[in-house]
Amino acid sequence: MSDQSGVTKPGYSGSMLLQRLQALLASLYDAPVAYDAQDFLITDRNALNALVGAAGERADGPAVGLNDELSDEQVFVVHDRDGVRIGLYIDAAVIARLANQDPTVALDGANLHDFCTALEGVSHFHYLAWSLQRGREVSLLELELQAEVDKYASALTLMTRQHAGRFPSGLHSRLFDRISFLPHLDAASRRRYEEANRHAARFCRSLEERFLRCRQLRPEAWLSELRRFFRCSHQEKIRQLAV
Repeated sequence: MSDQSGVTKPGYSGSMLLQRLQALLASLYDAPVAYDAQDFLITDRNALNALVGAAGERADGPAVGLNDELSDEQVFVVHDRDGVRIGLYIDAAVIARLANQDPTVALDGANLHDFCTALEGVSHFHYLAWSLQRGREVSLLELELQAEVDKYASALTLMTRQHAGRFPSGLHSRLFDRISFLPHLDAASRRRYEEANRHAARFCRSLEERFLRCRQLRPEAWLSELRRFFRCSHQEKIRQLAV
């Protein structure tokens, strides 16, 4: 697994932000990886197109978003004579806006969209790296499903921490109901993103109602269930959510 050379890098603030987002996921799931997403980052769309070309295979894409803008985030796999290269694209404008409105300091409606874009990319990269370290194959649906859970769990963690433990009651609806899909998706991709959104919404709502909005709060049980789900195989996750 190698990084990209000669790519556009964000400024110091943007670099530190991605490191903090990846550290948040690693801590949330007790799942550190040997690779830093920042080292694999591309922020220029032209550089992305030049690297990927016809040989690239998308490992993901932000199918579900808060509007129908063109994709601002993508993890990609490039096969060449030296093996397999993996990269993470997040548009420079997203990085710049988050550097000015750091979600790890204050996450709200003003920066939630950009936070979700960046967090989704870091999630895909982190989960893919974690799985590769263990020789696990990862499906596109599994990547999308885990990213949907990661966005919600990470945002909930940050918002609760930033507001003295107060639960962000409208977050679930904002992330899972008030959504739209990129208009250029083919039918198979759209079904995959819809399925990931549906399953993640049900899973996150179930954990929320059982452990965070009940009479006796049990945040440690919420965290334990998140970590267990993270480690489940694709088949185990789908089987569990189908119940």
